[in-house]
Amino acid sequence: MQQALIGCAGWAIPSQHRALFGEGSSGLARYATRFPAVEVNSSFYRSHRQATYARWADAVPPHFRFSVKMPKAISHEMALRGTGYALDQFLDEVAGLGDRLGRLLLQLPPSQAMDPRVASTFFRMLRRRSNAPVACEPRHPSWFSAGADALFQRHAISRVAADPPVVAVAADAMSQGPWPYWRLHGTPRIYYSAYPDQSLQEIAGAVARLRGSPRAPWVIFDNTAQGFAVANAARLQDLLAIAPATKGGRAS
Repeated sequence: MQQALIGCAGWAIPSQHRALFGEGSSGLARYATRFPAVEVNSSFYRSHRQATYARWADAVPPHFRFSVKMPKAISHEMALRGTGYALDQFLDEVAGLGDRLGRLLLQLPPSQAMDPRVASTFFRMLRRRSNAPVACEPRHPSWFSAGADALFQRHAISRVAADPPVVAVAADAMSQGPWPYWRLHGTPRIYYSAYPDQSLQEIAGAVARLRGSPRAPWVIFDNTAQGFAVANAARLQDLLAIAPATKGGRAS
């Protein structure tokens, strides 16, 4: 069991951090020499062919896992209503990852208040189609309530621990459901700010407290705009004494 899956939103490797990675036949293969997980965000904006996902799965070691963000059409445009066809299409595409699929990520817009009937219908529909671990990142305060917690629990959905948090509890992954998942966007400037070492030490402490759990926590750095995600993720690995994923190239 891996003690934590630490990675970035996307597998771009900034030139200043190339020394952190081994050799590989592609950018993704090189990324996978250091990190055991990645979050695919491009799927939010456009669909990818099943063959594309299969090619990505073939580029990484067997232990590597992908988290794939659900399309904007489902979460924002349809607002979780009438999504059956779009959900079928998305799940058919990500099936190309096979057992490399580690998580599905659902990010909701800040304007979307919790509607228990709509959310319950969507999650039931999702669960009829997939038993993959699901992490949801709501961004409206109404989702942080006992009622919302019960809804997530009923459908085995984890609530993302996000930084910066919408409300104070939104940053806590200790009780967010069966699949602990941090998304660290950068503070104070979202996507741009690096995390200072003190913050990374606090995150490491929170992750370490989950050691021994049957489900390894995920920590994804999304502060990618100036390349800080890679450095922060590598530093968190060091703080947790997690060795790089492989020593170079694709593992077998």
